Amino acid sequence: MITDPLFYAAAIPAVVLLGLAKGGFSGLGLLSLPLMALVLSPVQAAAITLPILIVQDAVTVWAYRRTWDRRNVLILLPSAVLGIVTGYLVAAQVSDATVTLAVGLIAVAFAVRRMVLERRATPPQAARADLPRGLFWGWVAGFTSMIAHAGGPPFQIYVMPQKLPRDVFVGTGAVFFAVNNWIKVPPYIALGQFSAGNLATAAALFPIAIASTWAGVHLVRRVSGEKFYTLVYILLVVVGAKLVIDGAMTLL
Repeated sequence: MITDPLFYAAAIPAVVLLGLAKGGFSGLGLLSLPLMALVLSPVQAAAITLPILIVQDAVTVWAYRRTWDRRNVLILLPSAVLGIVTGYLVAAQVSDATVTLAVGLIAVAFAVRRMVLERRATPPQAARADLPRGLFWGWVAGFTSMIAHAGGPPFQIYVMPQKLPRDVFVGTGAVFFAVNNWIKVPPYIALGQFSAGNLATAAALFPIAIASTWAGVHLVRRVSGEKFYTLVYILLVVVGAKLVIDGAMTLL
């Protein structure tokens, strides 16, 4: 188990961000891994983060157990599993930085375009949960989640145009990523990323993980549905821009 105070100085804010993201403030979680990577290798940071995410998923799924869209989850999951398997198979061949840069560019372009469209006199009508788009973005979400821990933006790109009620949007993401994170456990074990020390370190952070997730659930329910979507678009731009910067700097 890690005992270095410097690690916890970075890990505690990172876990709080993950909890707020799981509670409904989508996108904030992508800022947590870079924080932990300041004091650990990215691989070890990811190994410690996954058990924390699974615990937080349990809290979020319980909180939103009655408000999630079954059709969306059933469309997204099969291709997400294929995306995770693809990510595992090509992990050594595809640069994390390249994937990160691509996801960031797509996220920023999507969010800016949607914000422009939503401000028109006649904003676009809500999209339907259709199979072709869902299968594609489900695969992308699974792949980027496995390769670069960036499954949130592809999920949002598919689901946000449907204009689901706030709690249904958050609940659908909670169920989808809860299943995804469990599916990622065998590949992480196969890659040798779970050790007794890493698991013990993750367990030490569980109380903060649970408390911050409940805080996110309660805080997001104080935000109106319209303001919630505006906030998510803004967060998507910020997170997408950060992914672009991270990916570009690594490639350069």
